[in-house]
Amino acid sequence: MKAIRRFSVRTVLPNRIEGLGVLASNLRWSWHPPTRDLFQSIDPEKWAAAKQDPVKLLSRLSADELTTLAGDDEFVSRVVAANEDLHRYLTEERWYQRWSREQEARGAAAPQAIAYFSPEFGITGVLPQYSGGLGILAGDHLKTASDLGAPIVGVGLFYKTGYFKQKLSRDGWQLETYPVLDPDGLPLSLLREADDTPAVVSIDLPGGRVLNAHIWKAQVGRVPLLLLDSDVPGNDEAARRVTETLYGGGGDTRLEQELLLGIGGVRALRVWSRLTQAPAPEVYHTNEGHAGFLGVERIAELVRDEGLSFDEALEAVRAATVFTTHTPVPAGIDRFPADKINLYFGGPLEIPGVPVSRLLALGAEDYEGGTPGIFNMAVMGLRLAQRANGVSRLHGLVSREMFDGLWPGFDDVEVPITSITNGVHAPTWVDRKVYDVAHTHLGTANLVDDDAWDRIDEIPAGVIWHVKAEMRRQLIEDARRRVRSSWRKRGATKAELGWVDDVLDPDVLTIGFARRVPTYKRLTLMLSDPERLKRLLLHPTRPIQLVIAGKSHPADETGKRLIQQMVQFADDPEVRHRIVFLPNYDITMAQTLYPGCDVWLNNPLRPFEACGTSGMKAALNGGLNLSILDGWWDEWYDGRNGWAIPTADGVEDPDRRDDIEAAALYDLIENNVTVPFYDRDDEGLPHTWISMMTHTLQTLGPKVLAGRMVKEYTERLYAPAAAAGRAMNGPGWKGAKDLAAYKTKVRGAWPQVEVEHVESWGVSDSPQIGDTLHVKAFVDLASLSPDEVEVQLVHGRVFGDDELGDIAVAGLGFEQNDEQGRAVYSGEICMDRTGSFGYSVRVVPKHGGLASYAEMGLARIA
Repeated sequence: MKAIRRFSVRTVLPNRIEGLGVLASNLRWSWHPPTRDLFQSIDPEKWAAAKQDPVKLLSRLSADELTTLAGDDEFVSRVVAANEDLHRYLTEERWYQRWSREQEARGAAAPQAIAYFSPEFGITGVLPQYSGGLGILAGDHLKTASDLGAPIVGVGLFYKTGYFKQKLSRDGWQLETYPVLDPDGLPLSLLREADDTPAVVSIDLPGGRVLNAHIWKAQVGRVPLLLLDSDVPGNDEAARRVTETLYGGGGDTRLEQELLLGIGGVRALRVWSRLTQAPAPEVYHTNEGHAGFLGVERIAELVRDEGLSFDEALEAVRAATVFTTHTPVPAGIDRFPADKINLYFGGPLEIPGVPVSRLLALGAEDYEGGTPGIFNMAVMGLRLAQRANGVSRLHGLVSREMFDGLWPGFDDVEVPITSITNGVHAPTWVDRKVYDVAHTHLGTANLVDDDAWDRIDEIPAGVIWHVKAEMRRQLIEDARRRVRSSWRKRGATKAELGWVDDVLDPDVLTIGFARRVPTYKRLTLMLSDPERLKRLLLHPTRPIQLVIAGKSHPADETGKRLIQQMVQFADDPEVRHRIVFLPNYDITMAQTLYPGCDVWLNNPLRPFEACGTSGMKAALNGGLNLSILDGWWDEWYDGRNGWAIPTADGVEDPDRRDDIEAAALYDLIENNVTVPFYDRDDEGLPHTWISMMTHTLQTLGPKVLAGRMVKEYTERLYAPAAAAGRAMNGPGWKGAKDLAAYKTKVRGAWPQVEVEHVESWGVSDSPQIGDTLHVKAFVDLASLSPDEVEVQLVHGRVFGDDELGDIAVAGLGFEQNDEQGRAVYSGEICMDRTGSFGYSVRVVPKHGGLASYAEMGLARIA
């Protein structure tokens, strides 16, 4: 019998231990071991049964058990101490406050608040609102912002069934289930009005429909995370399903999710500020294109409330917006037919002052190689943000190539997309045993603040090896439990599963591979030569074992087939004790998997891995990386922190390329990876391997931390965006009006701007290093004045067809207008490198409100 109504009854805690409720409601417990220890001490068995969820644990305690706890003076003291510790964490000065004072001393105020929009957030396994790397990165960003004291507020959606839970059929096919999440039973609180009614944001939809949403708040340490939920009274059934599943539904559902995230998210921020007096964000960070409509809502606000024109509002919005692209794969970008955007933003739904034609232009692929009639969310994100970045150095390069059509006339290196390499939140991903060793042997577990990275080699080799062995055994125990559970769900009886007790060996080199399963990540590359893989798994003296996990999107049949191939190989009785596929890869599994692996394998099709932070997490636990030189590994591999899998770049046949790279992978494992692992001294220690582990921690540790990442975002993007936003916002929005007028003037005049003549002297036909090249350019500026443009000498190496590459840019100075009315510019450069050399002269817009000379995508070249 099914219930006709469902609701959760909240636990009422006795006064003496009501602090447990405060601790459970702040997700800091998910990365703070002492708080978890406190909850575990209440009842270890119930803590395990509640899957280490404090809210669930408290709900399962009887009134008598709570009374007993409240009468335990020692326990009450621990609760009080834990709350005092949390209060200090939430209120004490941290990095951002110190940095802010330094900025103020230099006359540059730091942002008071920063809004961080993402379609998914991976904070803890208790709150499954993520599918993969994008969400995990967003969760690490918020947790790190909290640790640093950065005033970020997160904005996302609450998905009633999360992503999905994965299990396997008897023949290894991925099956999805969608258990319903009850927000009342999660560490969430509903945002309410003063009269205690739920706060609501609403969005008009086609056909007279309305999409309403409530706002749930998760407290992530110091950072509030607002999650919009459409499963509310007053919505029709279709509207209630908008936030049912992460990345679920058809085109309309996906578009409506993105409307709710972007437009509804801004409205939720306004409600949050009104109810809590929190400052309105000065900077808006769009984590991938899914939230791009936030810029449209902010334009609409300024048109409605400040009387700005569309162009003026656009400049004010762009100045304070940061856009991060996470995919080098065009298929990973949401694109909608233009008529679908017309349906949602045109006719009776057209926003006053925001013509649908202007909105369509923001996402139009109106550049060489683009598709007419398509609205591209990433393109809109880039056009609505004055600052943009990729998530690794290589990904920045790929992104500049991928989107260079938006900036014609500029070399890819000039495209205004920078890069900030991702990082990971160490307290979430590093095993406690690692911290315990650091504390015992280095006197601190805070290697960052105490600058102790270089002292890691002071830890005895035997201690390092013993701790890694403990974490490997911990992984194997968890893997056996998961394999047994998976086989039971696949229909096996208990009597058939005796072999599971011998799955994996705590003394065998353990290689981990876990990620989403799109084709380009190549889950099955290691299966290219199954017999050779078997020989590696079953080697008599240097065996390996593989722990593999990953989910395929429910609609990705190809990805599911890859999983099935891997599962069927792992089912083979000959090798099943050496290779396992663990279903339902999530945060909880990862927190055991990363520490327990000796080697982390990553073999994407280069350069399609944007960053790939799983290898960073393994490295912080003493794991070595075995990876294609892609994402973060491309910039930080140094020859001693792991191994680089050679790539067959340029091979057009994908099957042949896979075969070549798989053979290289096998060779590396057999000849380079296993040898130092099994090369032991009389005490059983592999000193070469341990040396690589300590080197990895010393060199990668400071780099892969999310603290470094969030500081870079703050200093390089958030602070400049806040300053630019303030420059637009002033009395009468003069800055925005001035910049909009300037751009209108420049675009009108640009077709008539021309470099009419260039003269040069000072070097012969065979110039030498140290010679000085003098250049004078005569430019028709049409209706523009000399201070409204920059005339540049662009020089570099000359390649085929006289194309310039490896360019450098030098400004030419305005001298005068000649008798023909042309503006005369001149300058010089010193010849400082050998080889082919060429130059040209280019005119670009110049204005103090532009973040780069390429921003407008306008250039007139001689």
